[in-house]
Amino acid sequence: MEPTTNIDRTTADELGELSAQSVYAFPMSFAQQRLWFLNQFEPESTLYNIVWPIRLHGRLNVEALEKSLNEIVRRHEVLRATFKTINDQPVQVIAPSVVIPLAIKNLTDLSQDQQRQEVQRLIAAEAETPINLQTGPMIRAQLAYLADEEHAFLLTLHHIVSDRWSRGLFFRELAALYEAFSQGHRSLLPELPLQYTDFSVWQRQWLNGENLEKQLSYWKQQLAGAPSTLELPTDHPRPAARSFHGRVYSFQLASDLVEDLKALSRREGVTLFMLLLAGLQTLLARYSGQEDIVVGTPIANRNRAEIENLIGFFANTLPLRTNFSDDPTFRELLARVRDLTLGAYAHQDLPFEKLVEELNPERSQSHNPIVQVLFALQNAPMQELRLAGLTVESIATQSEGSKFDLSLFLTEAHNAIQCRLEYNTDLFRESTAARMMAHFQTLLREVVANPEQRVSEYELLTNPERQQVLVEWNDTAADFPAVCIHDLFQQQTIKSPDSVAVRFGNLSMTYAELNHRSNQLANYLRGRGVSAETLIGLYLDRSLDMMVALLGILKAGAAYVPLDPVYPKERIAFIVEDSGVSVLITQEHLINSLPAHSATVVAIDKEWDEISKESAANLSLDITPENLAYLLYTSGSTGKPKGVQIEHRAVVNFLAAMRQQPGLTERDILLAVTTLSFDIAGLELYLPLVCGAQVVLADREQAANGKELLRLMQESQATAMQATPATWRLLLDSGWTGNPKLKALCGGEALPRSLAEQLRPLCGELWNMYGPTETT
Repeated sequence: MEPTTNIDRTTADELGELSAQSVYAFPMSFAQQRLWFLNQFEPESTLYNIVWPIRLHGRLNVEALEKSLNEIVRRHEVLRATFKTINDQPVQVIAPSVVIPLAIKNLTDLSQDQQRQEVQRLIAAEAETPINLQTGPMIRAQLAYLADEEHAFLLTLHHIVSDRWSRGLFFRELAALYEAFSQGHRSLLPELPLQYTDFSVWQRQWLNGENLEKQLSYWKQQLAGAPSTLELPTDHPRPAARSFHGRVYSFQLASDLVEDLKALSRREGVTLFMLLLAGLQTLLARYSGQEDIVVGTPIANRNRAEIENLIGFFANTLPLRTNFSDDPTFRELLARVRDLTLGAYAHQDLPFEKLVEELNPERSQSHNPIVQVLFALQNAPMQELRLAGLTVESIATQSEGSKFDLSLFLTEAHNAIQCRLEYNTDLFRESTAARMMAHFQTLLREVVANPEQRVSEYELLTNPERQQVLVEWNDTAADFPAVCIHDLFQQQTIKSPDSVAVRFGNLSMTYAELNHRSNQLANYLRGRGVSAETLIGLYLDRSLDMMVALLGILKAGAAYVPLDPVYPKERIAFIVEDSGVSVLITQEHLINSLPAHSATVVAIDKEWDEISKESAANLSLDITPENLAYLLYTSGSTGKPKGVQIEHRAVVNFLAAMRQQPGLTERDILLAVTTLSFDIAGLELYLPLVCGAQVVLADREQAANGKELLRLMQESQATAMQATPATWRLLLDSGWTGNPKLKALCGGEALPRSLAEQLRPLCGELWNMYGPTETT
């Protein structure tokens, strides 16, 4: 790399837009151009402000400090830069000289506690005060007087002219210059042979033709087909546009764990960075369930001796992609990550900004392209801050921003590793960040104990969490009524006999009417030989008759077997034969569609005149909570449906829990859409009837037609509905705009996050329901 000649420079006169002589404009580096581009959209953004606060103990020579600061600005052109557009090209303009004043704040009249608070306020104010890229300057300095020999020195720079490496250079030069100037000597630092602008010009020239193609070819191959986002479980839905709000969670890896990690890395021929990266990617794969994990890592990108002593924005981000599809052992993963990392280092000259430009992934304001999680290990010791005659210490600050979803920064110090997790508070709570990092530490201990284990088999839970999950969360014993399902309904009938219990179309029944009619059917069935746990097939269309039949069967002491008339004839025939039902309750128009059987048929509509002659009083039978309530056939994952026997006490336990959460009251109206053959129908039909609420039955056509179902939701004024994800999508596709009073329950299938994020703003409550058969 050679110094840029005047031929390479564009003079002010040639540009016609800069007034001062000897002011030059240069192309921005790719990294600078990205920050400049972002700044065009948000000129008031302070996301890329960098604050370096230090505390100075001892007798300070303020004049020497200010002179040292400005000598550094003189030495490094980039600190005199401003960023403009000239002839439609973004450029950095270098001023011949810039004087940075040292702003003085006198805090000597404050108490020590007040001083600490005020210094933190000043730091926060610096972090939150925008730096104007067009007018500059790119650096600000403040000195807070705390006492005769106590000062706080705050330096604020824009990331467009600095990076982490630059901090060490800055304070190294500050120390040398302060020592010289405070003793009345001149600077002994040699003039810099190159400037950052030389690098930016060289980078533009070098990244062309064969060099660019070689770099791009590698990265395109590495990232081909990579997922656009890392789908971590978050506490809050991802906002449509990033705000970059963030906090930091700090912790430490214990020295014994660090020693074990170093020993493992030596045995496996990998660096500590590679091992920790593999551990983090394993954690992310386990959390997300994804097999392709891309994590970014910052790299100093000072792989040429000529630029090692230059202040400026050289740092680059390398996207490191690891595949977990074959569930490797951790040892196999380490070899994979080692090869990946070495390949990335060999192709680090391609700026991340240029890579994004070339790959052109689908852009979204909600997340960063390609990389949403950053990882860095700082294992080179930070140079101790020194100023002649002074004791210098860094001032701890609390970050309020997060450029990524998660950024994990690790620093080796005193045989331990200090860790800082920067997390986006729009996505994660602090408790989640802490739990994730506790799992990270558990995983690392598991890894060093058994690197031959497959990554999917490692334990993540901490001991307290295992106790919580296996013991405390299973301590679910709770009192619930030792009664049958129909007993709960009869109790509610006494409380609200005249309230509407169920509606279907234009028809309805009060609690008293439903109770009377089901009692009559129960007595009718008893007269035909039905007794405790007699299995009765229920082959009915959705109707008020269905509700009467359900309760009548239970009151007779029998158990029902749902048979949906729309199911394939072969399935219905199998269930009838396999269950051995002795009675079939149906409707007249369905009799001819029944499969061959030997059961007694009761056509409830045709025979109602006879049924209605039975007593309407509650029956007094010896039915216990241990008696069977229904026999439900599963979908048959092994080829044939399997019957699951459900007792009254299990359903009553379930209803008692659901009555509390999600909860229903007598003011609720539940729209029931699920076939009786699905387990969740028990919640839809019974929970309202034991709470004094109202059931609205949707017919088969309404349940399958989004617009019809939407109309029924609105006409019925439903306050609760349980449905599968497919049905909720059907409603959304039909133009449902939501109901803030609706309690939405989703079950039957896994609830995708994307659907949950769509539904949550449209309803009062959203509940993910799953496994009623398993839980009863």
